[in-house]
Amino acid sequence: MLNKNIATEKNITDVFTKESALKYCEQQLADRRDIDKVFLLDLLAERLLPNLNYDERITGKLEKETVENLSITRGMVQAGEVIVTKGSVVNDDVFQKLQSYKKAFEDNARVNGNFNLVLLGRFLLVGLAITLLVVFLYLFRRDIYSDNRLVGLILLVITAMLATLSLAIMLQWPENLYFIPYCIVPIIIRILFDTRLALYIHLLVVLIAGFFVPNSFEFAYYEITAGMVSIYTIKNLIRREQFLISALIITASYFVAFLGISFIRQGSISSIEWVDFLPFGASVVLTLLAYPLIYLFEKIFGLTSDITLIELTNTNAPLLREMAFTAPGTFQHSLQVANLAENAIYSIGGNSLLVRAGALYHDIGKMENPLFFIENQISSFNPHDKLPYEESAQIIIRHVSKGLEMARKANLPDIVSDFIRTHHGNTRVDYFYQSFLKNFPEKLIDENIFRYPGPIPFSKETGVLMLADSVEAASRSLKEPDEKSISDLVDRIVKYKLDQDQLKDSDITLKDIETIKTIFKRMLMSIYHVRIDY
Repeated sequence: MLNKNIATEKNITDVFTKESALKYCEQQLADRRDIDKVFLLDLLAERLLPNLNYDERITGKLEKETVENLSITRGMVQAGEVIVTKGSVVNDDVFQKLQSYKKAFEDNARVNGNFNLVLLGRFLLVGLAITLLVVFLYLFRRDIYSDNRLVGLILLVITAMLATLSLAIMLQWPENLYFIPYCIVPIIIRILFDTRLALYIHLLVVLIAGFFVPNSFEFAYYEITAGMVSIYTIKNLIRREQFLISALIITASYFVAFLGISFIRQGSISSIEWVDFLPFGASVVLTLLAYPLIYLFEKIFGLTSDITLIELTNTNAPLLREMAFTAPGTFQHSLQVANLAENAIYSIGGNSLLVRAGALYHDIGKMENPLFFIENQISSFNPHDKLPYEESAQIIIRHVSKGLEMARKANLPDIVSDFIRTHHGNTRVDYFYQSFLKNFPEKLIDENIFRYPGPIPFSKETGVLMLADSVEAASRSLKEPDEKSISDLVDRIVKYKLDQDQLKDSDITLKDIETIKTIFKRMLMSIYHVRIDY
């Protein structure tokens, strides 16, 4: 009780309530015969007022102080003291000590000391990792480094993963951090970029995350090995089911690592807690979210993944189906070019899916006037016979610009449209140019009328397509294709492209040129069923 700011303790049984006070008065008046007890008791009941009032504020303050002073520990474990020995029974007391040790270990792993210095330390670690990433991009992937859009995507993926991990640690949910799908990062980067960058970024993410999780070495071993497996299993993504196959192989790698670490820790199969493997399985299932995320990133950042290229190379795609009916000869030519280019680029190193997609769509502009292209003429009638050479050349040249227009309407990716733009480079339409010079030697003519606008190929893939397109088209003019005529044809066309400087920007070496010619010759002889003399 508080009286004039003086606090005293009093047993609650020594304090009267109104009822107990009246009962006490009745007992005291029981022996008095000179007093009207009923009247007096009624008067007391009306006049009796409490002189002790409940103070909610002070009571709440005292309760809070009492709770704060309660001990949350049950005992003490001295440094060096054995908590439990191998083979001994774990009772409630030992289990409580182990749980306390686990909590203390995890708390120390998070924050120890001045919180501002801890934040500074984290900033330095993350800053060093990001700096190394930027240096890597500058030295080895200058194309990505110079594109803020691509750098932004990479930083977004890294930040999202680390933010998810930080939020999980802060909220302590899920309790087991292995539920988080760390392998989603290397899968996304591999599909949208390449294998080397995916592995490098995954290593940086795991190294950073290792400072915020308990048992850092085990965590790093689990996630680095699983990340490497995820990258290896989708190195050449040509089928959708590879995602499921990859998930199964990642699960197997997790399981092998789990067994190995469990054997080292326990030394016995019977003592392994198999339920501890469930977070790894859940993580692999969540990794499948990479599929819709890749689609989302493609649309937001304007990228083209192997998955999109697979969809584009489906011959039931609208543009290809239209070309098969409108310009069947061009469609068959595109299929043959795709086979030639794909085999060549696979041998010299490059994106075979990309070159196949480019080959299938490179001549879609011919659908505007299919009969003006010889592969679609099914009779002896040739519409060019009634046109001036200049006009015929412009119709042929226009299939490039028309193809680009159709590609824009169909929302084809820019990297596929590049094949339409470059497959003729800035070469001349020699047939009509030479025909004009032969028939009108006295006239002066602007050579650019007979020349494609370009640009020339600027990658291995576009360079190989140019060669495959010219070789396949020229091979159709061979009256009696044999080993020598095919070999001479391939050599002559490749030499012409080199002499015209059409491949100077395509990053194709002389060794690559020889490999490409060998593949073209072998495939053309197979197409025309040429027997090789032994």
